[in-house]
Amino acid sequence: MRADIERQRPAQPQPAAQGYLVYSTCRDEEEARRIGRTVVERRLAACANILGGVTSYYWWQGRLQEDSEALLLLKTTAQAVEPLMQAIRELHSYTVPAISAVPLHALNPAYLQWMQEEVRVAGGDGR
Repeated sequence: MRADIERQRPAQPQPAAQGYLVYSTCRDEEEARRIGRTVVERRLAACANILGGVTSYYWWQGRLQEDSEALLLLKTTAQAVEPLMQAIRELHSYTVPAISAVPLHALNPAYLQWMQEEVRVAGGDGR
């Protein structure tokens, strides 16, 4: 019965994302620091956080892999997502780097304002 009720409800539109969390796994902390610092210096991200010692399991060239990696977390604006992802691809050592952008719909208003002030995109204001 519950499934019937759920199917009858019209889909609710998602509010526009206020910002994005872009994350990528890196070969090691040194690579994550290099990429993080570079994209923040270029004003493609307002902030970079690095979590070392991440264990990753994945398939690569037909074999299950286990590696120690570093997780790079970047906070940015909607307009900067694509240029940021392109920069990560160019700076990354992996042939196929994992890069994901997660929309953020609820942010501390003061943090959002700070982020929008710090991110710059060529030809725009980062928002």
